[in-house]
Amino acid sequence: MTFPHIVLSLVLSTVTITVILLLRKFFYKQLSAKWRYHLWFLLIFVLTFPFIPVHLIEIPNLSIIDESEGKLYSSTQDSLSFTNHSENWMNDFGTSVSRVDQTFVQSLLIAIWVIGMVLFLLVALYHYVNLHRLVSAAAEIKNEKVKKLYSDCIRELGIRKSPKILEASSVRSPMTFGLFNTYILLPKDMASYLSDDEINYVLLHELYHCKSKHIKANYLFVLYQIVYWFHPLVWKAFKVMRLDREMACDTEVLHSLDRCDFEKYGKTIIRFVERNKESAILNLANPLLGSEKHIKRRLIHIASFTEESKLLKLKSMFIFIVITLFVIAQFPLLSVTASSSERYLFDDQRAIYEDLSGYFGENEGSFVLYSASNDEYRIYNREKSVMRISPNSSYKVFTALMALELGVITGDDSLLEWDGVHYGYAEWNANHDLRTAMSYSVTWYFQQLDRQMQRDRIQNYLDMFDYGNKDLSGGLDEYWLESSLKISPIEQVKLLQAFYFNEYHFKEKNVQLVKEVIKLEENQEGTLFGKTGTGVVNERAVNGWFIGFLETETDTYFFATNIQHQDHAYGSKAAEITRAILSSKGIF
Repeated sequence: MTFPHIVLSLVLSTVTITVILLLRKFFYKQLSAKWRYHLWFLLIFVLTFPFIPVHLIEIPNLSIIDESEGKLYSSTQDSLSFTNHSENWMNDFGTSVSRVDQTFVQSLLIAIWVIGMVLFLLVALYHYVNLHRLVSAAAEIKNEKVKKLYSDCIRELGIRKSPKILEASSVRSPMTFGLFNTYILLPKDMASYLSDDEINYVLLHELYHCKSKHIKANYLFVLYQIVYWFHPLVWKAFKVMRLDREMACDTEVLHSLDRCDFEKYGKTIIRFVERNKESAILNLANPLLGSEKHIKRRLIHIASFTEESKLLKLKSMFIFIVITLFVIAQFPLLSVTASSSERYLFDDQRAIYEDLSGYFGENEGSFVLYSASNDEYRIYNREKSVMRISPNSSYKVFTALMALELGVITGDDSLLEWDGVHYGYAEWNANHDLRTAMSYSVTWYFQQLDRQMQRDRIQNYLDMFDYGNKDLSGGLDEYWLESSLKISPIEQVKLLQAFYFNEYHFKEKNVQLVKEVIKLEENQEGTLFGKTGTGVVNERAVNGWFIGFLETETDTYFFATNIQHQDHAYGSKAAEITRAILSSKGIF
């Protein structure tokens, strides 16, 4: 459950409540009382969305899983420490960016949410305890007339497990409640001021609550009301739901009565109005009464009640189906939206998942390796391999390619003058061409290329590449530096394949030039190409990349390694991990 996932779900729940309330209002006469009540169960479905893990609502991945244990590898170095690498290995320089600590803000909001839930849960428990105190103080019904009427109602409704019926002097209005054992609680000596018919109406109403499972459903609604304590529309929805529930129950009672008894049933409800106390903020019981406004609505419903026609039933079912389809349509929308911005939907049967956690030490992260000859992926950390994160300097490979294609620079003319700003790395404080800028990962050089290429043309290329979330909203100077643009390790590997085989039909000389400037090492085992990237936020290295490809005599391998940590997640560390894994596999 991610924070954007929760926010999106809240938006969808707000839309759903609004749609239900509007349709309920405009098609009130086309919806029977029962179907109006059933509409609110669709809301429960939507309110459950935030608590469904995103990977459970994606298209399932049918890949092969290999649980083989990774070999142990650890390193405490923050820079490259290979004994055989050549001088072509590029430097891992990162630019620190200032960002609001979203983790703190999100943690604060979650803490407030949890505190609110705890407080409302305590309120619910308080009412729950009070209800059971009423049960403890209540006595069994001794009036034989009431007991006989109760038995007749049980038999008429076909209820197998009858609720326990009690009476108490502190109860002003009949109510039904109970999470595990169901109780019907009646005012003491009710038979002294109600006729047999009126007692029968009361018992039928409460027993219909039991038969229709309203009591259990009510606890579910209360639970969601506690979870969404901050959402005013949820409170509004559940308030209307309780009215619809009582009207649905009234309808069931009226179906079992003669027309001449409708008025008596309504007057029975009125009899308890003067005796009723204000209902609790989190109503754990199903009381006979409610607010004065709701009582008025119920009495109007009773007075105007007619038997439901087949046409009304068909209309009700049609409207319910339409809203159900609307709700179901949101389910894939939530999945696709959350996945398209935060995750890559990877569905490839050519993948083997490995446990390489020993190489990553205290870092979280992922490793993706693709063999061109075997057409096979080997992946560590299924979840992280599809999570999109900022590319940082690993993106410079594609910045260079775009700039060459657009003619902003050429192989013979790529020198840019230093902008005069003194940076924290001495190597940056000089003029640079493409080769030296890539070697020293000179951020200002690639920022100048972005400015000269302009936003629209960059966006066109990102769309063509299908580069991660393709989001440039962070601004031309920072969109790839722990900002809006994000990409997953698997997408990095796929893009490297497309680049290597020139699937975008760029000028071959430009593709070859970019390959040359990211060439790192060549020996008897093969030639290694790659680019590191380090995301530094508020002076802390939190995101390290190493992407590239390896040419051998028998195969070409494409790889992407990403590591994440509160600090010390350097691209050079990702490169060390990559080299160790490739070495253990006997590849390089």
